[in-house]
Amino acid sequence: MQRRQLIQALAATGALGTLAGCATRTSAPTSAKVVVVGGGYGGATAAKYIRLLSGNSIDVTLIEPNEAFVSCPISNLVVGGVKQLADITTSYAGLTGRHGVKRVQDRVTAIDPAKKTVTLAGGSTLRYDKLVLSPGIELMFDRVQGLQEAQASGRVLQAWKAGPETVALWKQLQAMPDGGTYAITVPEQPYRCPPGPYERASVVAAYFKRAKPKSKVLILDANPDVTSKGALFKKAWSELYPGMVEFRGQHKTVAVDAKTNTVKFEIHDDVKADVLNVLPPMRAGAIAVQTGLANSNARWCNVDYLSFESTAAKDIHVLGDSIQIAPAMPKSGHMANAHGKVAAAAVVAQLLGLEVNPQPMLTNTCYSFVGDDSVIHVASVHEYVGADKTFKAVPNSGGVSAARSELEARYALSWANNIWADTLA
Repeated sequence: MQRRQLIQALAATGALGTLAGCATRTSAPTSAKVVVVGGGYGGATAAKYIRLLSGNSIDVTLIEPNEAFVSCPISNLVVGGVKQLADITTSYAGLTGRHGVKRVQDRVTAIDPAKKTVTLAGGSTLRYDKLVLSPGIELMFDRVQGLQEAQASGRVLQAWKAGPETVALWKQLQAMPDGGTYAITVPEQPYRCPPGPYERASVVAAYFKRAKPKSKVLILDANPDVTSKGALFKKAWSELYPGMVEFRGQHKTVAVDAKTNTVKFEIHDDVKADVLNVLPPMRAGAIAVQTGLANSNARWCNVDYLSFESTAAKDIHVLGDSIQIAPAMPKSGHMANAHGKVAAAAVVAQLLGLEVNPQPMLTNTCYSFVGDDSVIHVASVHEYVGADKTFKAVPNSGGVSAARSELEARYALSWANNIWADTLA
């Protein structure tokens, strides 16, 4: 691929901008090897776009233990009985067959930044020139007494990584008697998908309304108030589910008793529920922490936002929910997809000996179902500010819905299909 073609390809991706400056290509990347760890929104996008932007000249290997991609966005509809897990599952065949990404179904057990190698659970070792790490989040079970045991027993679930637990939580709700209580706890910010717990409470309430009308939904939030789209969520709860949904702020969960289905708080009285959905604090994926990349309060990974290269290790680019976010930057699937594109452009530029785009931009949209066919959204645009070396929200960009609507529900499903195609097809 010639430099002119590379620039045209970068421009076509929209949010990436173009490579700037007059740097001369110093070496062909034909022997360059990029290993991508994690096949979610960030990692899968990066793998695809590194191949695209290099004209398929850079060798890309994607390491992901799951057989297929399962989307966290839209997964709450599985919890609410509206969708099946198959509806949010996509094969990696597009990445391998159409784009030539090599896929290894395995788990990374160790990364050696000095030797530039990754070790897999199966025993093999892969060398890399660039490593793209998108490991998602790790649930910090040890921050809530008794939660690890409760989770292992299957009594108290999280379903914050879409998959079998998503279906298991739905089955718990189906088995719950009419007149019972479902309680979801929300950890202190930051956590994966700020509006996610409130969307889940809403779709569970929608299910109760049609199938178990005497039941109740409790939202027990460690934060003072709803952290995203608060006014819109509260309006939906009061108008669609009067007397069914109750929000309680500043309820920091400290312990769980699975035998009695009780959750305990730092200050407030204990709460007992028929179905407990306890979300503990979160941090960067375990492999990032193990490798020493979580250098922000031992929880999140600091990066150079221009390229998403770790500040703790050279040639390791960290994406998605694992990073220490820039101001007003949510931990969302759409944002991870945008991270993947900017990082892919930077990786290709660096391997080609070109200047990294000095003005990348990111976009984000988060749709939230407040009913089976009613949706609200928040959207934003983020620009890299060189003077501050970070991304900042563009003033007056994006915003929230004026009101919930069925039209936005159609938009939400179209958004999902489009971003799944952009990430994987």
